[in-house]
Amino acid sequence: MKVVSAQQMSYIESLAFHDGASESEFMEEAGAGIALVVHDYVEKHDLDKYVLLLCGKGNNAGDAYVAGCHLIELGYEVHALQLVPIAQCSPLCQGNHHRFVTTGGMVREASTAEEIAFPSHGIIVDGIFGTGFKGKVKEPFDAIIALANKSKLPIIAVDIPSGLNGTTGQVEGVCIQATETGFLGLPKSGFFLRDGWNYVGKLRYVDFGLPADYIDDFNAEIVMIDDELVKPLMPEIKRNQHKYQRGLVVGLAGSPGMPGASVLSTWSALSAGAGIVRLLHPEGMQAELAASPDEIIKVAYKPNDFDFIVNELNKGAACFVGPGLGRSEQTVAMLKHVLPLIHVPCVIDADALTILSEQEITLPEQTLLTPHHGEMQRLLGSKEHPVLDSEFLKVCVEYAKKRGITLVLKGGPTFILQEGSPYYVNSSGDPGMATAGSGDVLTGMLAALLAQKLSPLDAARLGVYLHGLAGEHAAYELTSYCMIASDIINHFPLAYMFRLL
Repeated sequence: MKVVSAQQMSYIESLAFHDGASESEFMEEAGAGIALVVHDYVEKHDLDKYVLLLCGKGNNAGDAYVAGCHLIELGYEVHALQLVPIAQCSPLCQGNHHRFVTTGGMVREASTAEEIAFPSHGIIVDGIFGTGFKGKVKEPFDAIIALANKSKLPIIAVDIPSGLNGTTGQVEGVCIQATETGFLGLPKSGFFLRDGWNYVGKLRYVDFGLPADYIDDFNAEIVMIDDELVKPLMPEIKRNQHKYQRGLVVGLAGSPGMPGASVLSTWSALSAGAGIVRLLHPEGMQAELAASPDEIIKVAYKPNDFDFIVNELNKGAACFVGPGLGRSEQTVAMLKHVLPLIHVPCVIDADALTILSEQEITLPEQTLLTPHHGEMQRLLGSKEHPVLDSEFLKVCVEYAKKRGITLVLKGGPTFILQEGSPYYVNSSGDPGMATAGSGDVLTGMLAALLAQKLSPLDAARLGVYLHGLAGEHAAYELTSYCMIASDIINHFPLAYMFRLL
């Protein structure tokens, strides 16, 4: 799904209005869609059917009032706090305010935080500011937003959390901490840049009736990965295929005292669909790896036997290098010899990335690099911690172009960058995935998809999405606090079954 800036969204809508589209009809569809998002959340979490609308003066408030009308028809008790005198509001907001009152909604004007007492139950709908907002939230809205967040009630944001810059993702003061954001038509770039991901919560698409032609004609710099994009990328399973047709993955991973990353990455590759997985590890680790899954074939290599390692890696349909390797002089010498001689698709992660940031090493032709932001900082030779903005993404694309690779920039959210392609941003995942070994799990999954004949770009787009979905399922069952990396692997089946088949 294409991602737009606030200005681009406004321009697209203006084209539709110029061609005769109705702003009031758009608002009706938007409000009805937001009502469904609210209703779905309430039903899923078995909440009281009580809704509080927070309404500013623009069309976001009008959307909220329309949502309130539809929720009343669904049997909800809906109250609204009108935070700006209604006479100062947009005409559509005024009209739907009147409709809301005549439908049975309750409205109270409140111009200060002291006049507001948030309920102890139900759900809040945020219709204070829209995507045109920028700068710092001023009084009294800052105090009202702070109280809304402090209430701990779930908050559904209309199109964008109030206080978030829809283009840059910057938050200069307070911002609504949305549980879910019902974005209208297209996601906004500010959701994914700078602070945005911390505030938008789960993203929910709301169709407000914008004709598809206006979207199709727009060339987007950023594309959000969703179900529709990745479903066609799922590897085909044939009834008569054998394990080597499913793909052999060979992993160069692990070092004495660090067996965990090698086990997680190889186990992940098996669970993600590879037909057979071989782990290349240094001699002397046999006892440490004895408890690893029986299906992993373990092959020890001798120090300095670099040609053996190259031959083993090239036997695979794909390989990965890095998890738990360590950064000893011996390992550096091994990678300098081995990496330029790999001719199968390769995922490079973890310790191998740190070595790449310190050494000039030629990379395999079909390479996926998977750095988190700190590793990317080192690869770029920068001393400053990066800010996730459009300029940083451009620098990362230039690095990918220079090295001839596909880049998976891990984080919240993860971006996939390759020369000549849009910036792909992942919409799945959970904060609980920020746990040791989560990246190793992704490495194995990506290698498995490469082994099943996906291109590096397609493997990255599908892999990060499935990895994120598995994380969501794990967090739903175990909470974001308690999940660990192996839980992500254990929830691969749910990610594959419930969203993609």
